[in-house]
Amino acid sequence: MNLRVITRPRQLDTAEAAAVLRVRPQTLRRALCLKGEYMGLRPTKLPNGRLLWDAAALDRLTTPQGLEAGK
Repeated sequence: MNLRVITRPRQLDTAEAAAVLRVRPQTLRRALCLKGEYMGLRPTKLPNGRLLWDAAALDRLTTPQGLEAGK
């Protein structure tokens, strides 16, 4: 029997993303409202108004360039 595993990219809500970036959630919301992004990151907006931020993009933003995997 062949089983396929479907994985979705991990996404964080605004409070979780703010914790990773060490800012207040309102900082993310305000930047999104004023600029349409936060430091180059744009969240996915759900029909209920909730914002989901890509965890991989947050990791790339918070990881120093010289310390990325295997370097």
